[in-house]
Parts: sequence; C-alpha cells; structure tokens
Amino acid sequence: MSSVPAPAKGATSPIPAESHPKEHPGPVRLIRARRGAVGLDVAELWRYRELFGFLVWRDILVRYKQTYLGIAWAVVQPLLYMLVFTALGHAAKFPNYGVPYPLISLAGLLPWQFFSTALTDSSNSLLTSSNMISKVYFPRLIVPSGAVLSGTVDFLASFVLFLVFELCYRMPIRVELLLIPFFFLYAVLAALSAGVWLSALSVRYRDVKYIVPFLTRIGLIACPLAFPSTVIPERWRLLYSLNPVASIIDGFRWCALGPAFAPKWEGLGLSFLLTLVVLGLGLAYFRSTERRFADLI
Repeated sequence: MSSVPAPAKGATSPIPAESHPKEHPGPVRLIRARRGAVGLDVAELWRYRELFGFLVWRDILVRYKQTYLGIAWAVVQPLLYMLVFTALGHAAKFPNYGVPYPLISLAGLLPWQFFSTALTDSSNSLLTSSNMISKVYFPRLIVPSGAVLSGTVDFLASFVLFLVFELCYRMPIRVELLLIPFFFLYAVLAALSAGVWLSALSVRYRDVKYIVPFLTRIGLIACPLAFPSTVIPERWRLLYSLNPVASIIDGFRWCALGPAFAPKWEGLGLSFLLTLVVLGLGLAYFRSTERRFADLI
C-alpha cells in the first residue's frame, strides 16, 4: 500500500478544484408568499414609505411630462366631458331637481375621473416598473398603490373647479361637503381593490392592458354621469347601487347638491362590504403571486 509523500517544509499542498471555496454571490433575498389571510406585512410597507412617496411623485411628473398644458389637463378634461353630458341631459330631459345640469355632470365626473385614471394606471403599473422590479427588492404592493394615489392632484384640481362653478351658479355651500374625503377614500379603496387584481394578472396575461380601457368605456355609460340614479326604476335601484362607483357618485352629489341626490344607503353599505371583500381577495392573490413577478415580467 503506497503512501502519499508529505509536502516539503514551506510548500503548499495542491487542493482539488472542487474543494476550492466558491465566490460568495452576496446576500440573496428570497421572495415567498406571506402567511395570513392576505399576507399583508404592514411593518415592511412602512419601512419603504419613502420609496412609496417617490413612486407617487414620479407618476405625477410623468403624466404631464412634455405636455403644453401640463396640470391644466386635470381641468380641461372634466370641462369637455361636462359639456357633452350637459347637452345629453338637456336632450333626454333627465330630472335635475332644480340643480343646473353642469353641476350634476361635474359632481359625477369628479369621482369617475379619479377612479378610471387610478384603475388604468394601477393595472399597468407593474409593467411600467419592470426594470426596477427585476433588479431590486421592495414590497411590490407599493407600485399599484402609488399609481392609485397619483391621481389625487388631478382630483383636487377638479374639485376646485367644481367649487368655482358652485359659486358661479350661487349654490349654497353645504356642510355635507366635509364628508367628501370619506367618499374619496372609498373611491381609493374601490380603485385599489380592482387595481391589485389587474396589475398582478397583467404580469402573466398582457391582454389586461387592452381590456381595461374597454371596461372604463363601458363604465362611462353604465355609471350615472349624465343622469341622477333616481332615473333607475326603484325595483332595480338596490342592485344598481351595488356598483361601488355608482354609489360613490351618488355620495358626491348628495354632499354637494342636496338630499334629492342621496344614494341608496343600504346599497352603499353593501357595495362598501363588497369592495372590502374584493380588496382582501385581491391582496391575497397579489401576495401569493408576487414572488414570480421578476421572472415573468
């Protein structure tokens, strides 16, 4: 039995190639689905709050980058829609309860414009942030959430326009206007509940970006923008008010224009519960699929 000679003093013994330590690739972040009902890590989202604010601000700047009118588009668009819906309201002789048609249309356009813009931006948000998602880890949920809130500036500009019209028509300023922020938060929840679903689905199915504009066009007709919800027959009113956007529009009009435009309150409550259920399921789906976003995107 032969023995391997010991290396001379001061010499180094050869080490097999496979035994050489491999170069460490550095820290690795493994993305896994969260546990719990919706897998929502609030503490982690809070740690990335500065990135969230940056994404919101980025989306606001990109929206009007290299445009001639800039932020003025937030006022021009509802004005043009208001002219169309006012003409339609006069032609169809919808009931106005003594309120000028421009105010009825504009009060409905405020939440609708925010919802439709937030839905479109959030559904495409993961695809537009693909470079960042594929290279850096952060909670992916802040991308569609930031896209939803980026429309807040447009909403505020349109709301100021609405107040100017109320003063021009000498409408009384109602104390119920203080409840507008609650209906605005409801619009945020409604847009986010659909946005988390569509943004996650758009990573796997690119058809989503073509479906969303089609859905918003249908909503423009189906929601009570040119007419008050009272034109809907009473036996169908509760079912119609389950549409969260319809209930939000009715809530805005009630706050700004008076009790004649009050929403179907039981329908408003049911639509809010439905929105929370859809949001919870959407968060659960989003968190269960986000670990594959970087590979699919």
